[in-house]
Amino acid sequence: MTAYQIILLLISLVVCVTLHEASHAWVASCLGDQTAKMQGRVSLNPARHLDPLGTLMIFLVHFGWGKPVQFDYRNLSHPKRDAAIISLSGPLANLLTALVLGVILKYASLPFFVADAFWWIYSLSIVLFLFNLLPIPPLDGSKLVGLLIPKSKESWYWHYMSQGPIYLILFIIVDRLTEQLFNFSFFEVYLSFISDYISTLIGLTS
Repeated sequence: MTAYQIILLLISLVVCVTLHEASHAWVASCLGDQTAKMQGRVSLNPARHLDPLGTLMIFLVHFGWGKPVQFDYRNLSHPKRDAAIISLSGPLANLLTALVLGVILKYASLPFFVADAFWWIYSLSIVLFLFNLLPIPPLDGSKLVGLLIPKSKESWYWHYMSQGPIYLILFIIVDRLTEQLFNFSFFEVYLSFISDYISTLIGLTS
């Protein structure tokens, strides 16, 4: 990557991760759990949400993370439903960011650097939206699955959730191997299909 691209990536990471994690914290607070608020996470200060190691890993292995927002199920009126809402709020914040920036990029005449920065934020917002909706713990989509699990299978579900990082690492390894061996990546296909649809919906092309 060039120095210019690194600057644009850092800007987009700061914006996208901050909005994603702050949305989790704000919605958790609205639904009755103040854990994140007491930890200072209901904030648009990037320093409260960026994880130094997670940011570094973006450059090393093209995969990273922000600081997870903690919440206590016991403080929620409807634990499974509210947990799903809290989890969905982060990806939806990224989707809303992409939609707003897509419209701006389509209709506004912007200075060169601003247009580039908006395009990178737009693109990363879609990536984070789609990646976090995968039903693999600890990603946000795994908590949406909880809404569909019958009570008789809840013990299996919570065991699945507790083993989350293992499944995510396996998914990434298998996806990378299939990409190297067969030139096929499930995530790349998934990302390309949905991002193309969103861009078409907005009327924005790269």
